[in-house]
Amino acid sequence: MEKVYENIYKNEIPLPNNPLRIINSYIITSDDKNLIIDSGFNHEACKEAFFDAVSKLNLDLDNTYLLITHLHSDHSGLASKLSKEGIKLYAGEIDGKMINRMSKQEYWDNFNNYKTIFGLDKDNITFDDHPGYKYCPKEEIDFIPLNDGDTINIGEYSFDVVDIKGHTPGHIGLYEKNHKLFFSGDHILDRITPNIAFWGYEHGDILDVFLNNLNKINDYDIDIVFPAHRNIITDHQRRIKELKNHHNERLEEILKIVKENPKITVRDVASKMNWQFRAKSFLDFPNPQKWFACGEAMTHLLHLCYHNKINKVDIDNTLYFKINI
Repeated sequence: MEKVYENIYKNEIPLPNNPLRIINSYIITSDDKNLIIDSGFNHEACKEAFFDAVSKLNLDLDNTYLLITHLHSDHSGLASKLSKEGIKLYAGEIDGKMINRMSKQEYWDNFNNYKTIFGLDKDNITFDDHPGYKYCPKEEIDFIPLNDGDTINIGEYSFDVVDIKGHTPGHIGLYEKNHKLFFSGDHILDRITPNIAFWGYEHGDILDVFLNNLNKINDYDIDIVFPAHRNIITDHQRRIKELKNHHNERLEEILKIVKENPKITVRDVASKMNWQFRAKSFLDFPNPQKWFACGEAMTHLLHLCYHNKINKVDIDNTLYFKINI
């Protein structure tokens, strides 16, 4: 655990057998109320690291709140267990509802339909080893819902809740304008790029939503960004520019793939994309990485559809894409 600002600590919680390796959980302390941001997986190693920090800082759980920035299991996994320990839980209203749906098998049975939509049936994969399924909360949680513009006061800090949906449908961050601090969850990451996945057609062009919310945060007066993974960021505008360039390059790459491969599935687009992952080919990707890769390919393909660059065709519930001539 490391003190990173006055009364703010970074607790690195391990994520076993996961390429992300750790999540940065932040702890903000005061005399009357404490706030912990994100929890780690529903996994014993995460629980041990979480409570080790609680013990070292001598936190009173009756006066401690946990804020979940978004629904992913590395951020929300311990939520139901921590609720039973007396910790009160905040979550964005949208993702809080989704976390509770994900605690039910019905959600994952529906999620499995994406396998056919993406064209992943030929890989014979399941979601049984998907971390979102393995490590999510298994019981519903009575969250305190948060929305854009809400305020959380912890000691000398007054945090504004900020809507930064994109990485998930209801991702939130915390902005402290007096100290120029921003807790970004997975919205802004350094060295790695946030995965922008497909969450259903009802969320529209989710990549466009993500990019617009990057632009919004770009205009904030920020000295330090505290992200959920990798490095603390001291030049958010530089990193936002890099992230936007990354997605522009992705879109150009995918457009070229569709031009060269008429009537191509999401899965086959993903298999031809360049990934920073140690594997000889897409066939060698672990199952969770195939899901993540296809989710990212899907959002970029749909973005190109929304902008009339390509068309999609549904054949027996599998999507195929071709260039819009």
